[in-house]
Amino acid sequence: MPPTPPAADPARHNAWLLLPVALALLVSGWQPYDRATWWLEVAPVLIAAPLLITTHRRFPLTPLLATLIAVHALILIYGGAYTYARVPLGHWLQSLWDGSRNPYDRIGHLAQGFVPALIAREILVRRGLQAGPWLLGFLCLCVAEAISAWYELLEWGAAVALQQGADAFLGTQGDPWDTQEDMACAGLGALLSLTLLRRWHDRQLTAIKATAPSRAG
Repeated sequence: MPPTPPAADPARHNAWLLLPVALALLVSGWQPYDRATWWLEVAPVLIAAPLLITTHRRFPLTPLLATLIAVHALILIYGGAYTYARVPLGHWLQSLWDGSRNPYDRIGHLAQGFVPALIAREILVRRGLQAGPWLLGFLCLCVAEAISAWYELLEWGAAVALQQGADAFLGTQGDPWDTQEDMACAGLGALLSLTLLRRWHDRQLTAIKATAPSRAG
């Protein structure tokens, strides 16, 4: 029987994901619709990228999680280039669904729950949290909703500080329940992530622990 080929290096896989994100960031920042809004929207990418780069060898993420983080970054970058209320994909969805508003920000808030829930799960599992699947899932859901709540507070703070200049960042589009609906989308995204990807994530966590036990702890 031929020997089993070695598993792909997660750190190398994750490093390649930086290329499309960096390219999208450069393109979106060339001539965004509103420069101040662009900075506000892509700020999470500019904060997370250096952190992931400096820790990718000591704590390489599973390929699944790294890919989802890259996709989330692209969602933020795309929204920042146009502002969420003007994203062409959102206008197409609005026309398709005969909606009253551009729904692209809902995609962003779904991702805001979908991805952080898996980030929390990976950190907690790899740091040795002793918890059953239900408690682990509940804690990850709480983390995702807490991040969503803090982001809504950040939007409120920007609105107070910038006054009318924060309208594009808020992206409420006249909806008085926008904050609650955004947090509901984040919660739904977290539930979907934890339900649909749990087994896939567990397999990759096991693989990382087997190939790099010194890094997992």
